[in-house]
Amino acid sequence: VQLVEFGGGLVQPGGSLRLSCVASGFTISSYVMSWHRQAPGKERELVAAITNAGGRTNYADSVKGRFTISRDNGKNTVYLQMNSLKPEDTAVYYCAKGWGGAWGQGTQVTVSS
Repeated sequence: VQLVEFGGGLVQPGGSLRLSCVASGFTISSYVMSWHRQAPGKERELVAAITNAGGRTNYADSVKGRFTISRDNGKNTVYLQMNSLKPEDTAVYYCAKGWGGAWGQGTQVTVSS
């Protein structure tokens, strides 16, 4: 099982980023997939999750209305579109199989002017 995240970087407040998570070794269509983040000195927290068919999504209150999770089962890939980014969104973002059964290596997102 392997998860590889792409798309992090440095962005100004109010900007956007799109994270991608490419999975291998299993088929994401059979699983809930989720994104989490961990800021320095803080615990890892759930950001968003999506059911295996993509029909239901769940978001942390802090990102509702700004972030969108989606999936392309044909490409075995999960996405996190992040808009209206704030400095407090700065963290390492991780993709997970299920609610945390396996993790990617993480991608750094820094929101700063």
